Amino acid sequence: MTEERIEWVGRSSQLKNFGWFLACLLVIPIPIAIWRWLETRTQVYTLTNQRLKTTRGIFSKVTEDLELYRVRDTRLQQTFWQRMFGLGEVVINTTDASTPDVHLRWLPQAEALRERLRVLVEARRDEKGVRTLEGGHEVVP
Repeated sequence: MTEERIEWVGRSSQLKNFGWFLACLLVIPIPIAIWRWLETRTQVYTLTNQRLKTTRGIFSKVTEDLELYRVRDTRLQQTFWQRMFGLGEVVINTTDASTPDVHLRWLPQAEALRERLRVLVEARRDEKGVRTLEGGHEVVP
């Protein structure tokens, strides 16, 4: 078994809250903007050679793990505004029943992350000898 190593750590861009920040200048109280900023700031994605770990929470923390061998497919989505700022969303389709889709939103260099994730997934699946059948079932020898 290989040693787990961190490949990438990232956060969503605060640009995802631009509308909230603008509204706080005009209508909504400023504490809401501060809360939105904190929510975005405290959500951290950590990609290792074995799993994707998502940690979020301001006062209490929740950490979710996705084993890379469970990744079935990835997709890159970019709105017009995200493309203007070099941001994007990586959508990960998995064989995990509790989390069939994972969305990594408003990330800088999302396309490069998606490609890195693809390479790591293939390496992890080869290492574990996992193959997915057409029905979505995993086969482990």
